Amino acid sequence: MYSYKLNIPAEVHDEFVQSQPQANLLQSSSWAKIKDNWQSQRVAFYKDDEIVGVATILIQTLPLGFTIFYIPRGPIFDYENTDLLHYIVKTLKELGKKSKALFVKFDPAIIYCIHSDQADKTPNLSALNIIQNLQEAGADWTGLTTDLAANIQPRYQANIYANQFHFDRLSKTMKRKIKTARQKNVEIVIGGNELVEEFARVMKKTEDRKQINLRSADYYQKLIDTYPKHSFIAVARFHIADRLTAIQEELAKLKDAETKFTEKTKEAKRLENSKAQERLTEEFVWLQDKYEKENCPDSIPIAGTLNLQCGQVSDNLYAGTDTEYGQYQGSVLVWYETVDYLFKRGYRSQNMGGLENTLDGGLYKFKIQFLPTVEELIGEFNLPTSPFYSLFNFAYKLRKKMRTKHS
Repeated sequence: MYSYKLNIPAEVHDEFVQSQPQANLLQSSSWAKIKDNWQSQRVAFYKDDEIVGVATILIQTLPLGFTIFYIPRGPIFDYENTDLLHYIVKTLKELGKKSKALFVKFDPAIIYCIHSDQADKTPNLSALNIIQNLQEAGADWTGLTTDLAANIQPRYQANIYANQFHFDRLSKTMKRKIKTARQKNVEIVIGGNELVEEFARVMKKTEDRKQINLRSADYYQKLIDTYPKHSFIAVARFHIADRLTAIQEELAKLKDAETKFTEKTKEAKRLENSKAQERLTEEFVWLQDKYEKENCPDSIPIAGTLNLQCGQVSDNLYAGTDTEYGQYQGSVLVWYETVDYLFKRGYRSQNMGGLENTLDGGLYKFKIQFLPTVEELIGEFNLPTSPFYSLFNFAYKLRKKMRTKHS
């Protein structure tokens, strides 16, 4: 016999979440603290005395006492258990109606299809059955959306799995980029609160480049403070002074070699030496100017990642780079070191975040270099809980469409 309880202890909720194949950060109890501009509610579903499902529900208040329920990447339960599925859907509807919710929106962490050279890209039969069962239970499926902005959470994501990741599997190009960063005085530092300001600086560079608004340093601080034992920031620090010294040393070696050229020295070797001196001199002049404009710092942050963990899985929530220093490959090195750091500590996967649904944009082209599994999720569902649902949903879709058109 099924039953439910509201607001069970956070540790009980989290223990269940972390034990499940669908474990994810957005269903951890602490995520409600991050989204504190919403109200929240935890619900646990039981079969007899055993927990068989949970949901962290975010509740957005609307005028006239109405609300919206949103369950990011949840609820978490065995979706192939049809009886349990129908009970949970029924219960969520009842809870929504009690809170005057217009609808209950949820986007479960169920994989619809794997996209790779090896996979045949056919939909997962289990996912198709789950979609059908949810629809039969009364859920309105928003479908296989084609626009990244059409959903609250990305429908396509890049997930790196520990048992599939190794430096030796990376392409020659990626190995060369990692080597370049290390040789050109880029250092990766991993920490917490002490790196928030540096990370926020990198993210501000990303905002300015993309002409978008992301988050403030206070928000990044909030993430670290809310998940003190399950979070870290990785920053790529570029040591400008050390690089300037290294360039001078390389130029001295080239000039010394040039003095030893004889009539027998091949023209190709002379040309190679000349071009190398020209390239390094140009870099030195450019970098010296940057060094002075930056008030001669020991180092500057040029890339960073912010990572949170839930059980054995991890999510890279934010990442940024200062493309002005792109030739030093800080973004590649900081991502590689982030993944390596997690897997050496026993984590099962690293979610790199969303991708364009067309799988051909800038996010995809960068992230695919790390050999992730590209996962297409089944998307969003709405449970209507009000007579005003259809009208509101039409307005919601129209607003989404207009915002996407002008973004």
